[in-house]
Amino acid sequence: MQQQSSGIDLETSVGYLLKEASSALRSAMEAVLRPLGMSITHYSCLELLAQRPGLSNSELARGAFVTRQAMNVLLQSLERDGLITRPEQPVAGRVLPAELTAKGRRQLATASASVKDVEDRMKSTLSAAEQASLGELLTRCVTSLRGAGAESSSTSDEHPAATGQQTQS
Repeated sequence: MQQQSSGIDLETSVGYLLKEASSALRSAMEAVLRPLGMSITHYSCLELLAQRPGLSNSELARGAFVTRQAMNVLLQSLERDGLITRPEQPVAGRVLPAELTAKGRRQLATASASVKDVEDRMKSTLSAAEQASLGELLTRCVTSLRGAGAESSSTSDEHPAATGQQTQS
């Protein structure tokens, strides 16, 4: 008896290939960040703060694709380790904007070089034109999925890069 096909060929499914690429990228990033005592979320948080100092817990959580609660735990740890600073009292409402310390910038510089090496390895078989095209195509895919009428439960899941703000992951 032959099994019914779901209609998706995993070898050519763009969604499946993106997930596979994402998984490979995540594994490679974890491998270079682990010896530095960092997770991908830890690195992402520092990178976001370097590019946009003063982000709130909520903004950082959206940019790093984690919950506000998870980001709050991370921020407390980063503050305790002297990698970031936050004011004692909220600047406005309940917002405690975070900024990197010199120690945080040094740790980020080391991590960024390692992550850039991973990204360069990932793109090593692509020409400059193919790299540019891939970036454009992926951006268009994200825009299509987050666009009007998409089955998105909330715009609060938007990543800063999707709103025109640059981040490096």
